Amino acid sequence: MNPLLSPSDLPYQLPAFASITLGDAVEAFDVALAEQEREIAAILDAGEPTWENTVEALESSGRTLERAAAWLFNLQGTDATDEMDAVAADIVPRLSAHSDAIYQNEALYQRLISVPVPDDAESHRLHDLLLRRFTRCGANLDAAGKQRLAEINQRLSSLSEEFGRALLADTKKLAVRVDDAEQLAGLSASRIESARAAADGDGYLIPVELPTVQSLQSVLKDPATRAALYEASQARGTESTVGNLVEQVRLRAERARLLGFDTHADYVIAEETAGTAQAARDLLFDLAPAAAANAEAERKLSSELAGEPVSGADWPYWQGKVLERDYSLDEEELSKYFPLRQVLVDGVFHAAHRLYGITVTARTDLQGYADGVDVWEITDADGEGLGLLLTDYVARPTKRGGAWMSSFVDQSELLGTKPVVVNVMSITHPADGSDPLLSIDEVTTLFHEFGHALHGLLSKVRYPTLSGTNVPRDWVEFPSQINENWAFDPEVARNYARHVDTGEIIDDALLTAVQESRQFGQGFATSEYLAAAIIDLAWHSLTPEQAAQVGEDADAVRAFEDAALAEAGLTVDEPAPRYRSTYFNHIFGGGYSAGYYSYLWAEALDADGFDWFTEQPDVRAAGEKFRDLILSRGASLDYGDAFRELRGRDKDVAPLLRRRGLAGVEHS
Repeated sequence: MNPLLSPSDLPYQLPAFASITLGDAVEAFDVALAEQEREIAAILDAGEPTWENTVEALESSGRTLERAAAWLFNLQGTDATDEMDAVAADIVPRLSAHSDAIYQNEALYQRLISVPVPDDAESHRLHDLLLRRFTRCGANLDAAGKQRLAEINQRLSSLSEEFGRALLADTKKLAVRVDDAEQLAGLSASRIESARAAADGDGYLIPVELPTVQSLQSVLKDPATRAALYEASQARGTESTVGNLVEQVRLRAERARLLGFDTHADYVIAEETAGTAQAARDLLFDLAPAAAANAEAERKLSSELAGEPVSGADWPYWQGKVLERDYSLDEEELSKYFPLRQVLVDGVFHAAHRLYGITVTARTDLQGYADGVDVWEITDADGEGLGLLLTDYVARPTKRGGAWMSSFVDQSELLGTKPVVVNVMSITHPADGSDPLLSIDEVTTLFHEFGHALHGLLSKVRYPTLSGTNVPRDWVEFPSQINENWAFDPEVARNYARHVDTGEIIDDALLTAVQESRQFGQGFATSEYLAAAIIDLAWHSLTPEQAAQVGEDADAVRAFEDAALAEAGLTVDEPAPRYRSTYFNHIFGGGYSAGYYSYLWAEALDADGFDWFTEQPDVRAAGEKFRDLILSRGASLDYGDAFRELRGRDKDVAPLLRRRGLAGVEHS
């Protein structure tokens, strides 16, 4: 029996990972594609359109395909093999063609137009979304237009998959190898031992992380090692991804024109809460000059301490020294208060219980998809089981960089399913098997990704299309960024921040210093983020004619980036963008094209929304309201209405500007 051809009989339909092979997935895709074709044909043959035989039948179709895709693409991101990559490369264009066949089906589209809609808000939201989806997928195009659109979609699907594969290969290849442990001075003994183990007896190996600036640049004492790591980071894709990304830009621009939009950015952002590409552009451009000025001021401080001008490779190190001097914070010593499991159980899970009444319990009887993947059950205050969380924090050579949340099963009352979600990070674990000690950034990321998990786990909607995190990019980051705020909330931090050696709880002075230090370096952080978001929006604001003029070599790509940053007024030489185009997996290997601005847009919601949390006398009651209006609704409620009901007004960007040290900036 192929385990992917029917729902799992494990709790919450958790995939039976130990029983599933890659061959099962290959077979399941063949069966599932044909199965959904039959399901669509049955809808068209169902007689007079009703909500049940049309919309709910469409929502219920493709379940086998969902299972197969969830297994393959989740594991390809976390534990890829060459064989798995080959299967994905084959199936991605087939999936694109299959999707186009559904959403360009004229008879199905007309049936949706004519179907009577039940008189409830969620059904109306679903109906409107489906009609927009059909038109945005080319349902109104003529035969030639549909054919060209299908060709573009299939090619883009293949290019995106190839980009991710090439980036992973480059990331592995460019890991920095050093001969002597002295070159790793500044790292903990356990981190050095992990680097030695990773090198398989040939010196020491430092893996490259997804962003440009590597976290170890802040602690490595050897300037040459810092420089090697920084250079390796920016070398990714200069030979392997340039042609790919330029072709993606051109095809996206062509597709937007075909569908009646000026640019890909206009096409994408029409469905986001920002509404228009110009609104997103205004936010980025308004903040860029002030962020650049703040970054220059911070670099001056670092240079004064270093006794010479600091480079991009050295800036994080000397910024850390300024932090240590001005806030009495030693990152290595501080990390001893943050063992991973302690932060997760007594911090992340504790905060969720405090806010939302849920309890997270280890399910040691259930198995994840790889060593180091744990399974947890989430239960509500009344004891009802809500779903499962898988946590996968172990760094592996087969795992793509970065951190994310994804789903194996989405919540849906129509389908009778409860969520199974996964949180992924790449944390280097000590070779001796001890718990890794986290940096401030890693603690924050742990809370961030669990915010996404909460969005999926606490979903309570009828239709799978509207479930959990199936929302616009500039809304999906709102719950995750709100959850970051609890990482160093005193009540939460005192529950988990205990010294790994002494058991001592973090004292108030140190916790205050941590909180205050998070405001330090905002010029650097804002500039590197804005640079990446501006580059993304610049690529995707090109018309087809403009895209055709872009060169296809690394120098042309770098010149394009420089011109885009200059236009925005982001003229600081360093830091480099958080992601350069050649390794910008979010937009060329993932789903964030023309959407990387969304983190800042959502942060405006978060900063204002968290101010609301701090104003509430009862944090548990406030959490319940946030759960009801935001976390449980998915896409079933208008996002502006939801925020207004929560906050009592539209969002105010002033809290964001204060947080980012940009309080004097006027936002248009």
